[in-house]
Amino acid sequence: MRLAFSTLGVPGLPIPDVVRLATAHGFHGVELRAHPEEPVHPGLGSAERSAVASAFKAGGVEILGLAGYARIAAPGDDGPVIDELRALCDLARDLGAPYVRVFPGADPEQTTERADRAAARRLGLAAEHAADAGVRILLETHDSHRTAADAIRVLGPVGHRNAGALWDVMHTWLGGEQPAETYAALAPYLGYVQVKDIASADDTTPLPLGAGILPLAECVEVLSRHNWDGWLCWEYEKRWYEQAAPLPELLDAGREHLARLLNESA
Repeated sequence: MRLAFSTLGVPGLPIPDVVRLATAHGFHGVELRAHPEEPVHPGLGSAERSAVASAFKAGGVEILGLAGYARIAAPGDDGPVIDELRALCDLARDLGAPYVRVFPGADPEQTTERADRAAARRLGLAAEHAADAGVRILLETHDSHRTAADAIRVLGPVGHRNAGALWDVMHTWLGGEQPAETYAALAPYLGYVQVKDIASADDTTPLPLGAGILPLAECVEVLSRHNWDGWLCWEYEKRWYEQAAPLPELLDAGREHLARLLNESA
């Protein structure tokens, strides 16, 4: 398995500095948060997109994916959601990123059936554009669909190879799933895995990997046992928790912790 980190942990950091962080601390790739407050977002022009791709290529670091904020199960018209998904796919294509992350984002007042139908319909339509762009759209286990059981209610009806899943280990754990259950459900769809650590279900402030209670060892063991050979991406949510320790000073220990888990599960 290869290791990456998300720029959610270093909000606003210029791309050359992101690349330097990855190379200095031994990470193979980076998940880029695609948002207007970040250096990378769908509003970038062609020259800016080329510069980002060139910076990563020169540093020998892969762009794992774009963490977008489209909410595919949200109420409202399909058009704006489809447009957002297509714009993210085009950006990923131009940067050479294989994945685009999206959220479910259903409203609490929606029925489960209506939210699932909307998400599947939009994801299915966007998956055709994703295929043309050479990328996969990954539905993250998050918010209204935090478990694998929730996610496959959407992914199953879509049935398109360019629509998959992103396993966020915190949300499936908060939803009451065990790693073996999650993997069994998501395996046909799995793009990559987001790892993190927290103190408790009531305190999701990000902690150094291994310092909290999330079942990271079990997750890695399940993946290794099934010979899954993809990406583990450390999503350290510094952007939402200003009191959290700076990510750069934790990267070496985090990489070493993941490497140790991989060795122990080999």
